[in-house]
Amino acid sequence: MSDWMPDAGNPPVSTPDEPVGGEPAAAAPSFEPAGPAPLGVVRTPTGHAAVDARLERLADADHLPADGHIEVYEDVHRGLRAELTSLDARPAAVPGPPGTAAAPGAPSAYDNTHDHRS
Repeated sequence: MSDWMPDAGNPPVSTPDEPVGGEPAAAAPSFEPAGPAPLGVVRTPTGHAAVDARLERLADADHLPADGHIEVYEDVHRGLRAELTSLDARPAAVPGPPGTAAAPGAPSAYDNTHDHRS
């Protein structure tokens, strides 16, 4: 139902820039994704150079769109796992000078696996 009466004259006409009733037009919603923006997360140094380098790699995600973050996060995760794994690895036994006790588990210079008694 319309409030327009034939004897009242022409109905009001509006254009896309000028809505009916003189109200300002609301901004049309944008469906474009927002650009990348830094999150401002502070990364505190750990004192372990290799770990700190991996954590600094997270800053690369600040300049990527959201769908690019996963690559950075997976790379950092792999690197941190490698660092943790290296902490669990035992260093190889280094033979000492002659006449000193061998490292635990190191083979002895004297092979006594065969007893050659007659």
